Amino acid sequence: MSDSAPYDPYIPNNGGQQEPGKGGNARTQALQAQIDDTVGVMRNNIHMVSQRGERLDTLQDKTDNLATQAADFRKGANTVRKKFWWKDMKMRMCLIAGVIILLLIIIVPAVVATR
Repeated sequence: MSDSAPYDPYIPNNGGQQEPGKGGNARTQALQAQIDDTVGVMRNNIHMVSQRGERLDTLQDKTDNLATQAADFRKGANTVRKKFWWKDMKMRMCLIAGVIILLLIIIVPAVVATR
């Protein structure tokens, strides 16, 4: 190794030749392969975590949307329930008024005829 160039672990020394007695180049390559594998696994993990975050955001949006729709449905259901309650009440009032008018038609002439 020359003294003029700074040490760089990613550049093999002596033009890729191994220094005698050290066995460092093969060891360095093995370590570099392990580091590359680890970096690949970590990148994959980071990618999966970001996808999970996106899915969680999507799920949160869907949950909020569903809660809003449930509240709207509840309001609509109450409106329809009140509308039909009033409709039913009007029908009952009409029936009661009809029965009272019918009774008056029957009872008043009978009372007048007996006098």
